[in-house]
Amino acid sequence: MIPYGLIALQSSGTPSWIGIAPLIFIFAIFYFVLIMPQQRRQKKWQAMLGELKTGDKVTTSGGIRGTIVALKDDSVHLRVPPDNLRLEVSRASISSVTTPDEPAAK
Repeated sequence: MIPYGLIALQSSGTPSWIGIAPLIFIFAIFYFVLIMPQQRRQKKWQAMLGELKTGDKVTTSGGIRGTIVALKDDSVHLRVPPDNLRLEVSRASISSVTTPDEPAAK
């Protein structure tokens, strides 16, 4: 004997992919709205870190602003005004770069 609910499911006649279509649609929206822009931002940030050179003015994620005076593999040495304090910070903590050629954004 087959339960009534199973008979109703078997005789509905709708294709099984229609039940999965909303999930695929939601995933596509998440990909284009959240995942793809984050990947672009990450690639741009990695390229910025790869192009660091001495003399660049940078801002760290902690808010420290300084000029790069030396580069190492995974860190940079910053000269921080007004006392010309020299700090060693991780490359990953650098959030933005202003090269000496371009004016600072206001």
